[in-house]
Amino acid sequence: MAESVTADGPDSRNPGASGRTRTPAPLAVARAVVVMYGGAALSLVGIIVNITTLGVIKQRMGLMTPGLLASTQHQAIAEFIVGGLVVAAVWAFIGISCRAGMGWARIVGTALFVFDTVYAVDVTLGLGGQDAPAAVRIYAVAVWLAGLAATTLLWQRESTAFFRADRSGP
Repeated sequence: MAESVTADGPDSRNPGASGRTRTPAPLAVARAVVVMYGGAALSLVGIIVNITTLGVIKQRMGLMTPGLLASTQHQAIAEFIVGGLVVAAVWAFIGISCRAGMGWARIVGTALFVFDTVYAVDVTLGLGGQDAPAAVRIYAVAVWLAGLAATTLLWQRESTAFFRADRSGP
């Protein structure tokens, strides 16, 4: 059973509780958090997308000794898995922090979206001189769209009021 804190003072069942009520996140923030959890799930799907496109990447690597090729593939797979798990954890952590009203999380999430915008443009247009496989380009756009949706929701008026509310303890 969840314990509650009233505006009059601590709940009698929870003597350590402060006298403040916790403002629930507005709908825009709640939706942004759901989108961020979706971004976390997309990051896990991205592991599979990256691993399945490894064959295309291998063809573009040119001639390598079998030992070097195997080593490079194993390293790439490990990087895909670790990277995907880290990115999924960041999506979830930023979502949890935004739901709690942490203003820094909205700013960090927005900064990460800016970095992802640069990455998505690079991957989809091949600006780095490398033509990414179609699945990777589609995945990059899907992640970018999730970031766009979350960022837009986090900067709505009602979201801004929520993040500006006094979150300091007693």
